[in-house]
Order: sequence, then C-alpha cells, then structure tokens
Amino acid sequence: MKTPPITLPRTNSPALQDSSFRFSPGAPARPDRRAFLGGAAAALAVAALPSLGRAAERDWTGRVPTRYPDPDIISLDKRFKAKLGNTPIQRLYHSADMLWAEGPAWNGVGRYLLWSDIPNNRQLRWLEEDGHVSIFRQSTNNSNGNTFDYQGRQIACEHLTRRVTRYEPNGSVTVLAEKIDGKEFNAPNDAVVHPNGDIWFTDPGYGALMNYEGARSASPSVQPNQKEAVYVIDGSTGKIDRVTDEIFKPNGLCFSPDYKKLYVADTGRSHYENAPANIKVWDVDGKKLRRGREFASMKLKMPDGTEKAGFADGIRCDTEGHLWASAGWVGAGYDGVHVFAGEDGQRIGQILLPEICANVCFGGTKRNRLFMTASTS
Repeated sequence: MKTPPITLPRTNSPALQDSSFRFSPGAPARPDRRAFLGGAAAALAVAALPSLGRAAERDWTGRVPTRYPDPDIISLDKRFKAKLGNTPIQRLYHSADMLWAEGPAWNGVGRYLLWSDIPNNRQLRWLEEDGHVSIFRQSTNNSNGNTFDYQGRQIACEHLTRRVTRYEPNGSVTVLAEKIDGKEFNAPNDAVVHPNGDIWFTDPGYGALMNYEGARSASPSVQPNQKEAVYVIDGSTGKIDRVTDEIFKPNGLCFSPDYKKLYVADTGRSHYENAPANIKVWDVDGKKLRRGREFASMKLKMPDGTEKAGFADGIRCDTEGHLWASAGWVGAGYDGVHVFAGEDGQRIGQILLPEICANVCFGGTKRNRLFMTASTS
C-alpha cells in the first residue's frame, strides 16, 4: 500500500499545547497529525464496517498482535487520509485505580503527556522517552481540562474550586477566573489558548452536580450558579467576558487552524431532553462569536440499521481543518473517536476503543500522534 504524504499537524493550542491510547503513523516521510491515519482506500472502509465491535475483542495488552491494517481505524470517506497501513492503536497505560481520565495536554519541551484523573483528584504524566507513567500532581482541585499557553505554562480547569488556574514556572498558582458578575462559575471544564494570549473556556457545571468529580452545589438546579456558557479571559488585562450561552452544556472546545472558527461540543442531553447531540461552530470576531450553528451531529447509523447518538466531549482540529472528537456512551462500534470533515461536518472516519473516550490531543515529537484519554486508559 502506498503511504500518502504526511504534513505536520497543528493543534489549536500553542506550540507547547496539548491518555491513554495512542495512534501513530509509523515513520512517514513528513509528519502529519492526520496522516497518522494515513491513506486507506474506500474499499478498506467498507470492509471494516461489519467488524465495528472488534475493539472490545482484541488483546489490548499488546502480547497478541493485531494484523495490519488496524481494523479499528475506519475510513468512511476518501477525505480521511490518516489511516496508515502499518500503524496500530496502542494502549500506553491502564490502571483499575484510574477512574476517569480527562484533559490530555502535550508539553513539547518536556516531551510528556499530562492528563487529569478527576475523581482521584490528581494529574498523571507519561514520558515519551521511556513510556514511564507517574503522578505529576496530587490534590488538583479535581482538575478537568488542561492545556499549555505560549509561554509553556500549564492552565487547568478546576471543578472543586470553580476556577481556571495557571501554574507558574516558580511553582506558584495564579487564579485566572473564579467569578463573573459577582457569581462563581459552575465548574470550568475545558480551555484553549489563542495566539494573542486570550484563554477561552467552557463552563457546563458537571463538577458542581456531584461530589464524585468536585463538590455538589447546594442548588438543586442543573445550572448550579448561572446559565452554562463559553467565556474568554483577556491575555493582557485578565478581563473576563461571556461570549455565548446559546448552547445547553458547552464541553470540549477548539479553534480551526486559522483561528477564524470556534467549535464547541454540546453535552446538554445529559440533563436537557430537548438538547441536540452535536458539535456547534461559531465565526470568531475578536472576542465575539457570530453565526452559531450546528457543525456536526453525533447521530450514527449502526451496522444493525439502528441510529444511535452519544456524546462528543473533548475535540481537536488538525492542520487540514478536520475535527477529531472523543465519543462515547453508546457502546461497541461507536465509542472512541469520530472524525468530521472541516468543509461540511460529515463523518469521515472512526477509531474504535473498548472504553468511553473523554478527550483527545495531538502530541509527540513530530506532533503526529493522537493521544486519547478513555475512562481507565
């Protein structure tokens, strides 16, 4: 099989931006995020469809090899150019003690992957050098989403304290956001950094709805302190603005490669019956958002003819503008990662996993690996 050319992928967070499955493209001529799914033929995609449930059957320890091309990497459209014939999905780490892996972020200088284990109130780290995994930080205020700014500083969304914080080089912690209009946030969830230094984050409130991932609010409302919304923190002044609340429960978010669009996953169906299962997109105009609309639906026709709709959680764009969304809460043949074409929001590929996938990020020395946090892996 001829391997298609690879292009260096660029994520929507800064150079140091952003566990623990990994999918990598082997050794292509030129590194590309998307390329890691390299060139698969349409016939390959069709052939793979009948085995959508295979992810739950394979030996994830790696002792029993999976024959190439990996059957759990599925091409649904010729625009999906990231299925290499000789690369597998690898489980980098698994622990029954890790309860809910979230918020992966890649540090380019340290060459490590950082992620949150929300219920255990800690962050873990995987080293690219030797694959070693250790506790990076304990007592993290039930942090969820993480990212790195253009100065290499870690930014974290904390459920327990309802804050967005930044870890400084000297080890101190700076609070970037904890209130707006005199009210606490619900429980910040995920954040991305714009090249101008502004920090955009979502506040769906899950960490305030239960003690398992934070601290349950005294309010019985699914809006613990205020309406769910998306916010931006001015990178120079620290001023916080609410940019939109035209969404049920904003979760993962990312920019397009040119930073002209902002994508946000809506997980509102967890608490609102009339909420859609989708990913929305807005045009970015400075610190304002325009023309909010549906970008992609999470509904999927399964091999048995039924239509299922799960949730998209963490999301990232590659250099071609295609969007990679963690997906879950349906089961075999659905849970994993769904890839949508940037032009029209059509699903063009899938990566099937045996666990619910909560978040994704691109990383590795060449930024051509997709890291996936999936429940206990």
